Amino acid sequence: MGSERIKEKSPRVVLIASEGTICEYSTFLQHLLVGLADASIPVAFVCPPAWDKESVFPAAEVIEHPVFDIPCMGPLNTRLLAERLIRFKPTVLHCLCESKASVTRQLAHRLDVPYVLAVNAFQRRWKPLPVSSTHCAKIVVPAQSVAANIAGAQPRFSDRIEQINIGTFVTDTAVCFSEPTQIPTLMTTHRFDHIDEYENLLGVVRHLLIDGYEFMMVVVGVGRGDRQLWKLLAALDLLHIVTLVPRGMPWHALLASGDIFIRPRPRCSFDPQLLEAMSLGAAVAACRGGVDDLIVEDQTALVFDPNDELSILRTLREFLDRRERARQMAENSLTYLRENHSVSRMIAATIQVYCGIHTW
Repeated sequence: MGSERIKEKSPRVVLIASEGTICEYSTFLQHLLVGLADASIPVAFVCPPAWDKESVFPAAEVIEHPVFDIPCMGPLNTRLLAERLIRFKPTVLHCLCESKASVTRQLAHRLDVPYVLAVNAFQRRWKPLPVSSTHCAKIVVPAQSVAANIAGAQPRFSDRIEQINIGTFVTDTAVCFSEPTQIPTLMTTHRFDHIDEYENLLGVVRHLLIDGYEFMMVVVGVGRGDRQLWKLLAALDLLHIVTLVPRGMPWHALLASGDIFIRPRPRCSFDPQLLEAMSLGAAVAACRGGVDDLIVEDQTALVFDPNDELSILRTLREFLDRRERARQMAENSLTYLRENHSVSRMIAATIQVYCGIHTW
């Protein structure tokens, strides 16, 4: 009888994600799905077609959406999705990204179930998110800075905001300069849309080479300006030490090879690559601004001014010249993540949200 009661009270969850979220937050999704499976919570995962679902989404009923990826088919696709979800009998929907907020709101009204809206980026006051006042039970954010932004942009929903830190598994020892005989590797991730945002950093890289430093650099990203970036690397004579890698590559394997992780510009969204680089024990050099909650100056990162080449140069020299300091800061980051970004705490807090609105 007791087990039957527990089963009756267990939520049935629908996770709704975009292609961008699956690509950027694949590690988070794996942790979430495994955690929900361990808690015996039934999950349906709504995601775009033609994705490698088996490797990313274990223990979930995968539902492809949209069925017809052509213009003017939005209403039909939403109706077909709602009909499929009715058979699953969900008790809560969890929208994992802002781009799916509208369709999630429509589904919640059609199915008459509450939903959780995840917001990972700053919002503009003049373009508020479509949030249902009757069916959106919680707005979950990964950082205090995002919570403050949402509360300011949409104050009438401020009482529904809940911060749940994205969890990660932390390595036992830092990868930063763990092999003294190897050439150091600098790692950065950024979109290739605005090449001028790379100019100061690459100028510093060239300066370090002229000064006699030996290192390799990996730049991970995607965007329409990749050709211009190749031209800039050629003009600076950096093609022999800088490798460009598309975002389709596995994050973990790439980041594990980096001694120093650089965030070259502020980001207005939570940075999962920064989180993962820190979890592997890379030393972080970053700029403040945007969603920068992970960047605690002189504790988890050395901070520079992205518009000042001298500031960037001093920061990278500090790490390259004082490797023990770099390793100590990497170890500090591991401690910080153990205390604030536990996977088990993330799963427990998420399940608590589901259960709390199960009878909402």
